[in-house]
Amino acid sequence: MSKLNASDKFLDLSDYGRSFGRFFALQLKETRFTAIHVTILFGISGLLAIYCILNQYFLAAAFFIVLKSGIDAADGELARLKNTPSYVGRYLDSVFDIILNFLFLMAICYVSKTTIWLALLAFIGIQLQGTLYNYYYVILRNKSVGGDATSKIFEYKTPRALPGETQQAVNILFGIYTIVYGFFDKIIHFLDAEAYKVKTFPNWFMTLLSLYGLGFQLLIIAFMLPFGWIELIAPFFIIYSLLIFVLIGIRKTMIN
Repeated sequence: MSKLNASDKFLDLSDYGRSFGRFFALQLKETRFTAIHVTILFGISGLLAIYCILNQYFLAAAFFIVLKSGIDAADGELARLKNTPSYVGRYLDSVFDIILNFLFLMAICYVSKTTIWLALLAFIGIQLQGTLYNYYYVILRNKSVGGDATSKIFEYKTPRALPGETQQAVNILFGIYTIVYGFFDKIIHFLDAEAYKVKTFPNWFMTLLSLYGLGFQLLIIAFMLPFGWIELIAPFFIIYSLLIFVLIGIRKTMIN
């Protein structure tokens, strides 16, 4: 939870890979490896998980999915250890995540009786869930004293490149980011347009919200695959999306 001031830290159920990510980043601190190299590595782990799903090696798929979450935590940790914040890394990380999420659902669709429409609805549900988590979390990070403000509450304007990266690379990745995430951002912002005015979110609420964090979503998939519940994954995430309205309702009525 190094992205937050100590008083704003909460139990993030989706961040179980943080300890591994911090350990991994520490091993790379004095090397030439950059945070972007680590981002590419978690993408490879995700692709290996997809390969295992397609070949019905579900236990191995679960391993690579969880490993992907651990490595995913390491890129930001390494960037902070080396003091090399990067918009390129920030957007590349997010673009990889949405591509892998889509491919996870398509692979599940391919090897099961899940229809393409159910898989697409589940993908949309997963993205809306994750967008709600990120929306509130980024608000908290930007309000937290000394918190990480690399991510903006409203990603409508191309940021200026940070030292060590080119503006062209930032422009390209920001453009891709807005294309793949813009639809989901607009829906969540519409559902709770006033959330950014909140001074802070209580720890209990953020812990509840972390049920929608990408790490926790992937943990659910990793748990269901080896137990032979592959047919239930898409329906589960569609129904799980109903919690969006519960969380927004809690925010509007109890947190102002």
